[in-house]
Amino acid sequence: MKTIKKLKNLIVLESNVKIYIPGTININETFDNSIFVDNTLKLLSGFFGGSTSYKALGCWISQNIGLIKENVTICESYCKETDLQKHIDSIIDYCEEIKKTLNQENISLEINNKLYFV
Repeated sequence: MKTIKKLKNLIVLESNVKIYIPGTININETFDNSIFVDNTLKLLSGFFGGSTSYKALGCWISQNIGLIKENVTICESYCKETDLQKHIDSIIDYCEEIKKTLNQENISLEINNKLYFV
């Protein structure tokens, strides 16, 4: 119970934003996504004060090609709900730009444990 009491005095960031940066361009061509990861971390840190990234293996079925397996980088931030509402339009616009630039069918955007395809 003492731990819970101490938590009451801390700042709570109740919302979570994750942008999945593809490791492919033109749907299935491997490329170095580091500049997109850096730009995404900079964007999220600017909006929410900080961000984190980590690697994952993403798999999905392309309508045109079939099974795609790629190394993705997930960039995430925790934030206050009010800050999320303030910046959500810019985040969606940013995901649409990544989708267009990398010629992707979708970009995954996760908000509070719900996945959206942009």
